[in-house]
Amino acid sequence: MASSKPRIALISLLIVFGLAAVAYGWYFLGRSKPMDALAKGNGRLEAIEIDVATRQPGRLSQLLVNEGAMVRAGEVLAHMDTAPLEAQRAEAQAQIERARNAITTAKAQLALRDNELAVARAGVVQRESDLVAARQRLARSQALVRMGGVAEQQLDDDRARVGSLRGAVSAAQAQVAAARSGIEAARSQLVEAGSVERAAQASMQRIQVEIDDCTIKSPINGQVQYIISQPGEVLPSGGKILSLLDVGNLYMSFFLPEQDAGRVALGDEVRIVLDAHPQQVVPASISYVSSVAQFTPKTVETQSERQKLMFRVKAHIDPDWADKRLAQLKSGMPGIAYIRLDRTAPWPDDIQRSTAR
Repeated sequence: MASSKPRIALISLLIVFGLAAVAYGWYFLGRSKPMDALAKGNGRLEAIEIDVATRQPGRLSQLLVNEGAMVRAGEVLAHMDTAPLEAQRAEAQAQIERARNAITTAKAQLALRDNELAVARAGVVQRESDLVAARQRLARSQALVRMGGVAEQQLDDDRARVGSLRGAVSAAQAQVAAARSGIEAARSQLVEAGSVERAAQASMQRIQVEIDDCTIKSPINGQVQYIISQPGEVLPSGGKILSLLDVGNLYMSFFLPEQDAGRVALGDEVRIVLDAHPQQVVPASISYVSSVAQFTPKTVETQSERQKLMFRVKAHIDPDWADKRLAQLKSGMPGIAYIRLDRTAPWPDDIQRSTAR
């Protein structure tokens, strides 16, 4: 009996070592390799918040959405009162018509001055021709007087006529100069009228832009988070009307320990499992990895303390995938983000299958 007790103890010890070996082999050799290549972190979906405001001061006349509503880029959200701007547009239209009438008048004046110049030039030619004839007559009279063929009075009359025609030529030339000045004045009036018309048209375009700005449209695909102003309120320029969440730009922030964060790179593939939709995995990619630890002890001296360092990581959801599921994805949803630390390792089957749905 005494010899059997050591034998039983030895057998028991061998059994214990055998069970330990089986456990070791099951734990280190039998577990799933893909799960060993994954890192994970808890987080919540987040979205950029955008305040929608009015560019023009005035009264908010109509609000077309409610809190929580999903809106598309370009969708009309609200209307501002445009009555004052409509009056300004009518005034600008009247200025345009007045300027166009002034242009018509200036063109008519320019044509009239052109005709006056033509008449004045013809008058100069006529007076110069008369002057040439009078000088020739004067020359003949001088010759005849020396010969005694005509009286001195005739010579005096011819001289007076030459002097008179010289004055007529000068007067006609002055009329030509006056006509030219009138043409320049008419052209200046035409240019001024054209400038007034262009200024009025620019004013009309500016007013039309301001009227268009009174139709408040969504700049993004998003969700109405808060209604800030109500119809009837008078808002200043830049007055906020509502707040939107850019649900087309969803992301999740989470934290990874130092040994995992150091193996993560921008653009790495991420799979997110939301608590609200555990059967559907959300595709995402790493867009940010903090270069500074978020949870750092006051002193870091040992390896165990270094393992406490946590780095913030941000994963953006695929916008095309999210755009088709805006009603399911909401800011604030909690979930878990999975990252492959070994990029050559396949995703686990359950995550891969869920993503394919």
